[in-house]
Amino acid sequence: MDLATLTIAQARKDLDARTYTAVDLAQAYLDAIKQKDSEIRAYLEVFADVIDQAKAADAMIAADKSMPMTGIPMAIKDNILIKGRIASASSKILANYVASYDATVIQKLKDHGAVFLGRTNMDEFAMGSSTENSSNGPTKNPHDTRRVPGGSSGGSAAAVAANMALAALGTDTGGSVRQPAALCGVVGLKTTYGMVSRYGAIAMGSSLDQICPLAKTVEDAQIVYEAIKGHDDMDGTSLPNDFYQDRSVNRKKKIGVPRAFLKEGIDPDVLARFEASLENLKKNGYEIVDVELPSFAYGLPVYYIIMPAEVSTNLSRFDGIRYGLSVAGETVKEVNERSRGEGFGKEARRRILLGTFVLSSGYYDAYYRKASAVRDVMRTELAEVFEMVDAIATPTSPTPAFVIGEKADPLAMYAADIFTVPVNLVGVPAISVPGGTVQRDGIDLPVGFQLIGRHGGEEALFELGRLAA
Repeated sequence: MDLATLTIAQARKDLDARTYTAVDLAQAYLDAIKQKDSEIRAYLEVFADVIDQAKAADAMIAADKSMPMTGIPMAIKDNILIKGRIASASSKILANYVASYDATVIQKLKDHGAVFLGRTNMDEFAMGSSTENSSNGPTKNPHDTRRVPGGSSGGSAAAVAANMALAALGTDTGGSVRQPAALCGVVGLKTTYGMVSRYGAIAMGSSLDQICPLAKTVEDAQIVYEAIKGHDDMDGTSLPNDFYQDRSVNRKKKIGVPRAFLKEGIDPDVLARFEASLENLKKNGYEIVDVELPSFAYGLPVYYIIMPAEVSTNLSRFDGIRYGLSVAGETVKEVNERSRGEGFGKEARRRILLGTFVLSSGYYDAYYRKASAVRDVMRTELAEVFEMVDAIATPTSPTPAFVIGEKADPLAMYAADIFTVPVNLVGVPAISVPGGTVQRDGIDLPVGFQLIGRHGGEEALFELGRLAA
């Protein structure tokens, strides 16, 4: 088998035709990991029972009980719980935490007979755009190991791009699946908020987080999505069962481009590749129209008020007493301070402090309430635009992968998410598909093309993504 060209769709056919076994497939990926991952460092842990999982998948196939993901080798981001496995969120404060239950998406994939290869590196608690904020050190981009793979799901994206997993799960809070997908040259889907259960994902920003697939093709991303979506009583934000249908009706064959939003901060060759992807849609009968989304220019500042506020609340549970790292002290306060001081990295501490500030007395109205009001305006503007177009197109990231250590300034790093954070703020779906390559230092680096859909409009994004890629 050729792992470089293999897809989930093809592997499903091959496995069901008994061309090779799930054990053969799993072993091929284990061999690839052994060969490549010492340099790329996508994985934090490769599970010891991979072959046993594959044998169980072969038994399902032999009994003619295979499902779309049966025997498919996957990588799982380190903030998604698998019962009996460490789930550290790449943080020292959870370095030895063993999950006591399965995330809903994990249980769904187990029911399918998917094979979990291991857990992947990430920015600590999903806070970052480069996977440099991991307590385990950075993951490297398979296309140029001097460069970042993006983040925070950088390990998952790198594993798929380097043919060390056939697909992966990540989480997307402000672009953490789409941006690394773009920088690694794979497909990343951010689903409608509530379409996939968050139960069993270590929370960062609860109104923003979504568990999402990374894969080589749009078809493969759709296969994983279909396996993990659905209402879940364990998640209070899960959408009702009657929402799970294609809501992209009365299509207008129009793609909106917010040109005013694309004027600054984008590398010229990245913008040129974006225009080439638009041409692909034109050739397939879609009209490209300019649209106005003036509030989206405030997406980054709004996101960096709302997200840290939710971070400060969610991470307050890590107190050095109930679970996770505990550093002894003479008082409860000392235990809290020492455990958090040693357990949280620099970026996590920065966002906790920022979030605590914007929620504090005297500043809540000045910052958090205003940010929430702008978020409502963004939702309204987007709904109005979707009365005219089927989807909105932007680059996924304003630049290709940057050199490790290049964006030491936090504000420069935050700017990498300018096109992705508005999607999470309004809760709509979006997909990043490969948008060609640009050259840096004589190396071809991938860039991404992002399509944003209406609530529940994943089906339209799959169709458009196939045409644009």
